[in-house]
Order: sequence, then structure tokens, then C-alpha cells
Amino acid sequence: MARKEMDVVKGLDSQRYMGRWYEIASFPSRFQPKNGIDTRATYKLNEDGTIHVLNETWTDSKRGYIEGTAYKANPSSDEAKLKVKFYVPPFLPIIPVVGDYWVLYIDDDYQYALIGQPSRTYLWILCRQNHMDEEIYMQLVEKAKEQGYDVSKLHKTSHSNPPPEDDDQTPKDTKGIWWIKSILGK
Repeated sequence: MARKEMDVVKGLDSQRYMGRWYEIASFPSRFQPKNGIDTRATYKLNEDGTIHVLNETWTDSKRGYIEGTAYKANPSSDEAKLKVKFYVPPFLPIIPVVGDYWVLYIDDDYQYALIGQPSRTYLWILCRQNHMDEEIYMQLVEKAKEQGYDVSKLHKTSHSNPPPEDDDQTPKDTKGIWWIKSILGK
């Protein structure tokens, strides 16, 4: 039986969407460290209308990160269907890799969001804080279920309190390959 296409947010306010988002839960990926914590994404609007993407996670006290660019899949559409392009390997940007980033739901205050992609292989629940009220979490899980996701695969992401600082003092793990394959839904 063919699944209906997912509903996506229309008229996403890019300016309001910018900033830091914490991963509250996601579908595990064999490319993402099982012991990764404090996973987050930071978005900044570029002058040309594209979005600078910084994805970070910490594993064994080392910061892993990768940077990329997001842009509307169809510039004339008001649907929040984005493409995200990363270069691999991150330390030697040669090969561009592009994945889908669909905003399936966002609250009116732009405090939490549900992100997916057309294959339904991967799913992210994001929040402006590194924790989320259980009632809101369950509402987002229900929305994902309505979109055809197998929500039994959702795994909550661990976060430290307070979250890591924005400094460059943390040792880095620049491999970043797990981010790429995760965002592609491969």
C-alpha cells in the first residue's frame, strides 16, 4: 500500500527558525555514535538566502561536528522542504553530499520542531532547550506516527546540564562522516 506524501510546514519564517536547536530524539543511525550526547544544530542565515548549518555532538568528551548549507528544494514553493549539502570529508571538502530536510511541524513560538525526510528512514525531534516537556514530546511523537513513521525506533538523546559551551577548547573529532549518512537517510 502506497503511503501518502507527508504534510510539511508552509510559510516557514526562516529568520525565526535560525539559531540553536537541540536534538531531543531521533531515529538511531549506524553512522551516528551510539554514545553521542549533547547533539545540536545551529543555523545562521547567509546573505544569499541559504542557511549555514553546524551540526555537533560530543563523544567521549570530544566534539564532533560538520558544517553545510541548506536551501529550499523548490525556491518558488512555500513548503518547508529543504536540501542540505555537506562536503565530505569535512576536513578536505571535495565531494558534495545532499540530503532532504523537511520541516513536518513547528509550534507557533518556534520552540520545537519535527523534522523528517521523504523515505521516513530518519526523524528528528528538536527543541530550543536541551530538554522537553513529556506532554509536548508525546504530541510530536503522535504527529510523526500520523505521518507514517514507525515511532518505536525513536531514541532519546542524552544532554548534560548545563550544555557544552561555545568555545574551541573542547578536543575535536572532525571525521563527521556519521552526520552525512544520517542526514541522507542512507
